[in-house]
Amino acid sequence: MARRHGWDLTALLNAAHPQAPLAERNLWLVRLIEWLRHAPIKDAKDVKDDRAAGTPTTDTQPATATPLPVRRLKYLLNLLERNPEHAKPFAAVIASVWADVDAIGLFAEVGFAPRMALWGEFLGRLRRLVLPQTADTRELAELFELLFPHESDEQWINAVDDDLLRRLSLLFADAPDGDWREEMRAAITVLISAVRSAGLSGALRVRMDPKRLASRPFRNLATAWERVEHALVEQDRAALPAALQYLRGLLDECRAAVRSVPEHLEEHGVSVDLMFGVEQMQARLRRVEDLLAVLLADHPQRELLRLVAGLVSVVHERRSIPTLFAKHYSLLARKVAERSAETGEHYITRNREEYGDMLRRAGGGGLVIAGTTFLKFAIMAIGLSAFWGGFWAGVNYAVSFVLILLLHWTVATKQPAMTAPALADKLRHIDSDAGLQSFVDEVAHLFRSQTAGIIGNLALAAPMVLVVQLAAWLALGRPLVGVKEAEYVLHSLTVLGPSLFFAAFTGVLLFASSLIAGWVENWFVFHRLDSAIAWNPRIVATLGPNRARRWSRWWRDNISGLTANISLGLMLGLVPALLGFFGLPVEVRHVTLSTGQLAAAAGALGWDVLKHWPFWLCVISILGTGVLNVGVSFYLAFKVALRSRGIRLADQKRVRAAVWTRMRRQPLSFLIPPKG
Repeated sequence: MARRHGWDLTALLNAAHPQAPLAERNLWLVRLIEWLRHAPIKDAKDVKDDRAAGTPTTDTQPATATPLPVRRLKYLLNLLERNPEHAKPFAAVIASVWADVDAIGLFAEVGFAPRMALWGEFLGRLRRLVLPQTADTRELAELFELLFPHESDEQWINAVDDDLLRRLSLLFADAPDGDWREEMRAAITVLISAVRSAGLSGALRVRMDPKRLASRPFRNLATAWERVEHALVEQDRAALPAALQYLRGLLDECRAAVRSVPEHLEEHGVSVDLMFGVEQMQARLRRVEDLLAVLLADHPQRELLRLVAGLVSVVHERRSIPTLFAKHYSLLARKVAERSAETGEHYITRNREEYGDMLRRAGGGGLVIAGTTFLKFAIMAIGLSAFWGGFWAGVNYAVSFVLILLLHWTVATKQPAMTAPALADKLRHIDSDAGLQSFVDEVAHLFRSQTAGIIGNLALAAPMVLVVQLAAWLALGRPLVGVKEAEYVLHSLTVLGPSLFFAAFTGVLLFASSLIAGWVENWFVFHRLDSAIAWNPRIVATLGPNRARRWSRWWRDNISGLTANISLGLMLGLVPALLGFFGLPVEVRHVTLSTGQLAAAAGALGWDVLKHWPFWLCVISILGTGVLNVGVSFYLAFKVALRSRGIRLADQKRVRAAVWTRMRRQPLSFLIPPKG
C-alpha cells in the first residue's frame, strides 16, 4: 500500500518482532491502531481494499456505512489469513506485549482516583493533559490511553461483529488463554479491597443508613469474593452458584448503603469530596459486575470487547476537567439553590398584607442606605489608597447590609438571586395547564415583590439624603456633599458612560454573594456547627444550656443572611480596587446607592439641576441600573437553579405565551397584589 494512511501496513507487518524491546513493541501496537483508524482517501486502491474486506462500495450503500477501522480490520485479517508468514509474528507480538505488561491496573484502576479527593483528581487530570505520555511502560493502563486516544474509538470497537470477533479469536488461538482470567481475578480483588476500605471508613460509614449496614456487607465482601475465586480457579461448578449468589447479594447491599449517603447529605449538608467518593465506590461496584460477566461467560469474547469499549469511554471521561466539576459540583449547586429557594420564599409577596410589609421593610432599607451614601462620600474625601479606600467602602456596605438584615428590613437588589431558585422549582409542574398557570402566578408575584422592594428602597433613600443635605445647608451653611463631588456624580453616573456595563457587573456580584451564602450555610450544616454551639461542653459552661441553644438556633437561622450581606458588601468595595490593580477600570453601580448619590448631588447643586440634561441622563442610567442589577442577578441564579435540578425548558414557547397572555389580560397583577 502507498503511504497515505500515516503508516505503511507492509512496513508495520515487516516490523513485527516478538523479541524486540517492550517499548518498541508497544509503539508498534500504537501505530497499528493508528493505521486502523486513519481517515480514508478515496481512490481505486481504497475501493479494492474495501472489496477485499467484503464491504459493498456502491452508490446506494457507501463504504462509510461500516466504521473505517472495522473495514480496515477486516482487510487486515484477510491479508493475514492469506499470508501466514505475517500472521504468526503479528499474533506473537501482541501476545508478548500482553505477557510483559501488567493488566491489573487497566481493569482495577482506570477511571478511578488513587485517593477519594476531588482536587487530587483535578491535579491528576491536569497533569495528564499537559505532560506527554510514553510507550515505554509496563502498565497496560498507561498503554491503553495511547492506543485509544480518540473518543470515537468506543463506537468502532462496539461495531465489531460476531464473525470478525471469531476470526480475531482464531488468530490468537495459540496465545496463552488463562493469563487474562488471572489478571481479571486479581483486579476484582483490588476493587473489592478498595470498596471494603471506603465503606468501612468513618467519613462514609457514619453517613450511611444504619439499616443498610446491619448485615455488615462491606466487612463480608472480601470473604465472599474469596469463595467465588476459589470456585473459579478449581472449576468447582457445584459450589460456584451459591458463592456467586452470596457475593452478588452483598454487592447489592453495598450499593444500597452507598445510595443512602446522598439522602443523608440532602438533610445534613453536602460535601463534594464525599460525593466524589460515593461516585467512585458506585463505579467500582459496576466494574466488579463487568469483570464477573466476562469471567462467567461461556464465550467471553463479546463481553471482553464490551468491557474494552467501556474502558475507552471511561478513559476519555476521566481526561475531561469540565466533566469532573460539572458532575461533582452539581449536587452542591443544587443544595445551594435549594437553600436560596428556602430563603427566597420570604421575599415573594402573594397578597396585599405581604405587599405592604415588603414596602415597609424596603423603606427601612432605604433609610439605612441613605446613611451609607454619606459614609461613602466621607471615605472618598479622606483620600485613601485604592485598596484601603475599597476596603473601607466594602466595610461600610457590609455593615449597612447587616444592619438592614438584623432590623428585618430589605435591600431590593438582593432578592433576585434568592427568589430565582424558588421560581425555578415551579417549573417542575408546567406539564399540566394548572401547573403552568401556577408558574405564571409565581412570575407575577415575584415581579410585583421586586417592584415593591425597589420602590420602597428609593422612596425613602432619596428623600432622606435630600433632607440631610438641606439640614446641613441650614445648620452649617453648606451641604455635607459639596459641589465638586456632585459634579463628579453627574459625570460618573450618566447613561452616556459605562454605567450600564458596571450595573451588569454588579448583578454578577449580587449573584455571587448568594452562591457564597449558600455554600457557607451548607458548610455550617455539614460540620454540625449549630449542634456544636448547643452541646459543646466549654460553650455550654460559658453561656449556659438555654442560652447556648438559643445562640445555636440564631446562627442556624442567620448564617446565610450574614454571609450574603457581608460578602456582597466587601465585594462591592474590594473587587473594583483589585481589578484596578490589574488595569481594569471597573466600578460598581448599585441602584439604591446610585440613587442616594444622585440625590446628594441634587441637594448640593440645588433645584436648577433639574433643568439640565446631565441630571436626567443620570436618572435614565439609574433606571437601567435597576433593571440590570435585578435582571443579571436573577438570570444567573435562575440558570444555576435549572441546571442543578436537571430541568430543561423544552417548551419555552408555551411558557412565554402564558406569561404574555397574563400581561395582556391582567397587566396590573404584575404591579398590584390581589385583594384576597
